[in-house]
Amino acid sequence: MSAIPVRTPPASPTPEAIEALLRLPLLDLVGRANAVHRAHHDPNEIHTASLISIKTGGCPEDCAYCPQSAHHHDVELTREALMNPDSVIAAAKRAKAAGAERFCMGAAWRSAPEGAPFEAVLTMVREVSALGLETCVTLGMLSESQARRLADAGLTAYNHNLDTGPEFYSKIITTRTFQDRLDTLAAARAAGISLCCGGIIGMGETLRDRAGLLWSLASLDPPPESVPINMLVPVPGTPLADRPPLPSTEVVRMIAATRLVLPRARVRLSAGRRQLSQEAQILCFIAGANALFLGDTLLTTPNAGPDEDKVLLDLLAPVENVAA
Repeated sequence: MSAIPVRTPPASPTPEAIEALLRLPLLDLVGRANAVHRAHHDPNEIHTASLISIKTGGCPEDCAYCPQSAHHHDVELTREALMNPDSVIAAAKRAKAAGAERFCMGAAWRSAPEGAPFEAVLTMVREVSALGLETCVTLGMLSESQARRLADAGLTAYNHNLDTGPEFYSKIITTRTFQDRLDTLAAARAAGISLCCGGIIGMGETLRDRAGLLWSLASLDPPPESVPINMLVPVPGTPLADRPPLPSTEVVRMIAATRLVLPRARVRLSAGRRQLSQEAQILCFIAGANALFLGDTLLTTPNAGPDEDKVLLDLLAPVENVAA
């Protein structure tokens, strides 16, 4: 498999320059990011997506943050086989009715299997696409042949996060290399599928590691169209269960730096949003986030509920009347 192209134009930021951005005074950083955001995007547009787990648990990878890993025996999680396509399509219809523009399907596999399971996923992609929704899947590692078949079925985007910077990566995952992830991104890109690729903060990484993640994303040619920024959601029974919660300003900083480094990307405020106040979430949007996930669950971790989502989006809408 050919490696994904890497771009190194003179204007490409270095890890050191990105770390310097992350260290700026917060108001300066957010101000710069907001200006770049407004130059490339409608500041009032928030893209919405819904994410479900179509196959849960039993994953042979040892990702330290993930409750679906078969290595973490003390996690309380019910394993579930691959969902029936009809059930997935019904969930997609509900998501569309709730306002989702993209429907994302995640399966806890090390790599996408062949045979009946993959054919079922192709059916899901075709049917979700036929509903008029953007379609996204995350199935683990992917071959070039599988990527082409997903593209032919109408897949919009393939999600495959880098998770963290290359230097910190082996402290979080040992069963799959950083290059493995780049190879899967290359397969999806070669098939004409857009990329949804980001990472997680709060796992014990340094600012240099966060800068390394953003540098790796910016170095892809072209960079990902969608960049989810996740905060660690510590799950009992995983190796990172005792990590302390991040201050909300840390995710604001990461989103602002992401917007500056990847000005044209759709930056997704993703896992961990439930930990943030409404005001902190709004600050994330000011800093450059322009997408979020609707629904009360992201795969297996809690997310803001529909009522909370409606209140948040209403706060962002134009004001028609003010009480006397």
